[in-house]
Amino acid sequence: MINNILRRLVPFVVFFCYQIEQVTAQPPVKTVVRKQPVKQGMAKTGLAAIAPWKQIATKERLVEITTDYGVMIAKLYDSTPFHRDNFVKLVEQKFYDSLLFHRVIDQFMIQGGDPASKNAAVGTRLGSGSLPGDRIPSEFKSNFIHKKGVLAAARDENPAKASSNCQFYIVQGKNMTQQELDNVYDQRVKASNPLFSYTSSQREVYTRIGGTPFLDQSYTVFGEVVSGLDVIDKIAKAPKDATDRPLENIRMTIKLLN
Repeated sequence: MINNILRRLVPFVVFFCYQIEQVTAQPPVKTVVRKQPVKQGMAKTGLAAIAPWKQIATKERLVEITTDYGVMIAKLYDSTPFHRDNFVKLVEQKFYDSLLFHRVIDQFMIQGGDPASKNAAVGTRLGSGSLPGDRIPSEFKSNFIHKKGVLAAARDENPAKASSNCQFYIVQGKNMTQQELDNVYDQRVKASNPLFSYTSSQREVYTRIGGTPFLDQSYTVFGEVVSGLDVIDKIAKAPKDATDRPLENIRMTIKLLN
């Protein structure tokens, strides 16, 4: 009986061994991991690239000034809160959007913020416009000078030297020698504030990157461009008419970044 059982099992054993042989003879299946394409603007780690302005080490308010000649990023000084808060308020209201840089002077500055400039006809003289309300009280600080790139408030000839409530300028200026700086101080700056004098680091800044020192202690500096200084140079060199208005409109848009 045992022999009969074994004879019946032989075919099944042979078939089972054959199946095992077929499986083991198959080549191993490779696991293919497809690399996902790295999207533009994404880091290799897969994390979104950090916006350039977020890499600026400051807790002060940052604004982005977009122009027909490029983009500038500026910070607003906490030490000039009247001017900072007024500027932030106007940016939030989108007041500056589509206004012109209506006055540009190479090696001096570029000026904008006149509300009349938005729809001004070609050739119209600009620069006297303002918003309803009071001027901004002056905030002169000994540590803020008119180096290249600073934002400062325009003003009329009022005795308190209070600022326009909307117009501002960005300094281009030029490099100064120590002798030139001494002359400007004696002839202009000292009369505005006899207690003020330049530090060695401020002197170094004026000789290295330049500016407009004759405005120091007379016009409020309330911020500075931290990215896009080359845009100032481009705008300052734009062709202009006899009133320093660019022949082709140079518009701005300003938004808060933080």
